[in-house]
Amino acid sequence: MGNPWAGEVEVMLDGERHVMRLTLGALAELEASLEADTLIGLVERFEGGTCSTRDVLAVIVAGLRGGGWNGHVRDLLTAEIAGGPMVAAKLAGQLLARAFAMPE
Repeated sequence: MGNPWAGEVEVMLDGERHVMRLTLGALAELEASLEADTLIGLVERFEGGTCSTRDVLAVIVAGLRGGGWNGHVRDLLTAEIAGGPMVAAKLAGQLLARAFAMPE
């Protein structure tokens, strides 16, 4: 299970458990991949329910890389995320929230 105190969130990809975490390097990669001036705008999109599938995928990839995964975006294009797109969006939102707040 992912450690919320370390900002971790678990995801199941093709039946295999992975831990995601947004490290400083992963956050920098996320900003670059989304061509965002700040991550605050991305967080606001998630909070407002206006995030795109591209946003969700970018956060998942950054989190996986922060957790030690060596894959690429193209590796997720055919991967099965347990629970489907809605769960992926929820996990991406949790990952962002845990990166910027203390767990409850």
